Amino acid sequence: RELFAEYAAELTDPEQRRLYEEEVAALERERGVEVRFVHPTPGFVLRTSQEGSRRCYINVCSNALMGEPRARTERGGQRWELPYSLAPGREELRPAGRRRLLYDVVFHPATLRLAGRSARFRRLLCDTALEAVESRCGVRLDRNNATVLRGVSYKGVPQAPVIRSPLPGGAPKPPDDAESPLPPF
Repeated sequence: RELFAEYAAELTDPEQRRLYEEEVAALERERGVEVRFVHPTPGFVLRTSQEGSRRCYINVCSNALMGEPRARTERGGQRWELPYSLAPGREELRPAGRRRLLYDVVFHPATLRLAGRSARFRRLLCDTALEAVESRCGVRLDRNNATVLRGVSYKGVPQAPVIRSPLPGGAPKPPDDAESPLPPF
């Protein structure tokens, strides 16, 4: 029990988390990939059901790494681009012992500010989050009964998904070490 408590304390330590993220970024850089951790800032929560039976929650969050919202004027109105990042769905245990499904959809902070000022834009943001979960995770959500939970900004324990992008020039070549004790590949 003591070892488990020590392990749990180490996982929740912010300094250990920062060190872990730096090590992962360095390892991925060696492979020719840039890694950025998207730490979600809570916004609001949508409650709905998945496949008509399981209750699920969609955390609509923000992070400055996401692209800003853009509007294009078209005949009859505007067409909005709302770039987002979707973390894979996860199950968490509630204190009562039941499981709940959670999804995090992360937008730019300006997107959530616009949603705070306009009810129509907030509906657009909710529809975009629901569509993102349905299309990327291959599930069906109950859109008719999806509601925004009042007074709740986030459900579950925040997790930081990763954005990977190739570095220009690809992976660096390994050093040609003629004195290696290992046989060549």
